[in-house]
Amino acid sequence: MMKIPFLNFEPMHVSVKEDMYNAFNQVYNSNWFIMGEHLSAFEKEYAIFNKVKHAIGVSNGLDALFLSLKALGIQAGDEVIVPSNTYIATALAVSYVGATPIFVEPNPKTYNIDPELVEQSITSKTKAIIPVHLYGQACEMDKIMAIATKYNLLVIEDNAQSHGATFQGKCTGSWGDANGTSFYPGKNLGALGDGGAITTNREDVYEKIKILRNYGSAVKYKHDVIGHNMRLDEMQAAFLSVKLKSLKKWTIQRQEIAKKYSEELSQIEDLIIPFTHAEATHVYHLYVVRTEKRDSLQKYLEERGVSTMVHYPIPPHLQQAYSFLGKTEGTFPIAENLAKTSLSLPIWPGLKDAEVNYVIEKIKEFYN
Repeated sequence: MMKIPFLNFEPMHVSVKEDMYNAFNQVYNSNWFIMGEHLSAFEKEYAIFNKVKHAIGVSNGLDALFLSLKALGIQAGDEVIVPSNTYIATALAVSYVGATPIFVEPNPKTYNIDPELVEQSITSKTKAIIPVHLYGQACEMDKIMAIATKYNLLVIEDNAQSHGATFQGKCTGSWGDANGTSFYPGKNLGALGDGGAITTNREDVYEKIKILRNYGSAVKYKHDVIGHNMRLDEMQAAFLSVKLKSLKKWTIQRQEIAKKYSEELSQIEDLIIPFTHAEATHVYHLYVVRTEKRDSLQKYLEERGVSTMVHYPIPPHLQQAYSFLGKTEGTFPIAENLAKTSLSLPIWPGLKDAEVNYVIEKIKEFYN
């Protein structure tokens, strides 16, 4: 029996080990650990990667979204449209600035927020939309931006799962007024600890966030606004610079594994495999299948050495933290169905053909 973990960093990290050690030594020997040349270098590299004017390194993905909202003036009394199926951080960022998250159902094929339903949810209090490029697939950004323009709304992309994905050839993280991403270790571009960044083409937003992330200060001991300590440290920036060089290669590996899964698993009638919009690209942070027999399939695979995960078992509107919104079961049936039927299969750079074949074989066995 093979043992296949849901995620394994080792193949990635072995391939960049020497460069990572060199990066560590450079930072260690510099004796400069916060807001130094490694952060500046990574910010420039990540901006180029995303084809934007600016990238600002911050402490994590949630803080990236929070600082984006704060810099754009979202505050108490405002409403912000978010997907009904997303990790809770998307909604938490809205709550952090005192605004109210307004959940909108996804397109049941792409699992991303449905632009047709966004417009129906706009009120006089709506100030922004946060599209989440879920699982690695870009949202329909042309329609979302058109709605934002029509109603004079801000757009903050949540790009935590989709580094390098595109819609109509344009990078995720380059459409919105400000866009937050995460470098949590398990992301396609992951630090060796927590980290995040904000990308933007707006000069005013860039200048505000630089100050907000650093105690509200542009000049040491001079504080212009009430700010935060939300900086990306030198060590993580140096590690991310190394890994960014391999990201395209690792993305291709993810896409090749996904292609193999899809070719083989599409033959199973009771299993829904990922669908990619014709104008989007998918970088497969997660490879999510759907089945009414999800729990049984997960147990069957686990007993045969294949680890899987459920993203996400409880939608944000049904979390105790958001019970004050009064959203009961049945309010968002698409998100709730996704929570009950979705299963994420192992997909990571370095996953061997034999291991992919084993996962496919065990899934087919289950259905036979």
